[in-house]
Amino acid sequence: MAHRITRVGSNPPTGLLDCHGDMNLHGTGPAQGFWALLSDDERTALSGLGRPAVYPPGTVMCVEGDPNTHVFVLVEGWVKIVGVTSDGHELTLALRGRGDTVGEVAGETAGYRTATVQAVGTVRALIVAYEKFSAFLDAHDGADRAYRRMVTRRWNDAESALRTRSVTSGAQRLAALLLELADWRDSEVRAAMILTQEELASLTGASRATVTRALSNWRRRGIIRTGQRDITITDLGALRKIAGQQP
Repeated sequence: MAHRITRVGSNPPTGLLDCHGDMNLHGTGPAQGFWALLSDDERTALSGLGRPAVYPPGTVMCVEGDPNTHVFVLVEGWVKIVGVTSDGHELTLALRGRGDTVGEVAGETAGYRTATVQAVGTVRALIVAYEKFSAFLDAHDGADRAYRRMVTRRWNDAESALRTRSVTSGAQRLAALLLELADWRDSEVRAAMILTQEELASLTGASRATVTRALSNWRRRGIIRTGQRDITITDLGALRKIAGQQP
């Protein structure tokens, strides 16, 4: 069963991309997102090199093994990066959200997609040919620094995740993931993500049984509310405490 992750209460944070309606590409992304780190002039220049696209939930945006011809700059929404093991088992390797880039590493190394990318909600993206994206970074020192900063953040996040797994429980990591994925744009309930329990388990390095038990426990305690296709955070403070975060 897939779940949308939402939350109730509190004011939304600043710094969200504005891409509703006319898909304005000049908003800002996450604090460390590539798009947010660009200047207005750099965003304008990059926008002129690509074309906007909208992907409905579940759309496969590119497939592992395909030639890597273009880069996705995520303007709105989340995508999951999916790999397949030698025995055919599908694993959700990572999530990328607004402000991130997807596909540029494969273009630099293998020249072919190293994983499948799928929209897990409505995704709005700027599509830029790989050669144009690479030339853009070469021509704009600020953009090149922003890209290197984003890549460094990814490596640091990956290293931190590995360290965290040795000192935290699966339930703690699941709580942290739900907080990260919750839609912070609305003071009421608003759908943001669709992920299965298997995918939640894969992303947190936990078993599906652990995910199922944790969700059931939090539901009984009134921390979350679950429906057929959604998870709503109803007690933000309690979930932050479980995740080991400051209230």
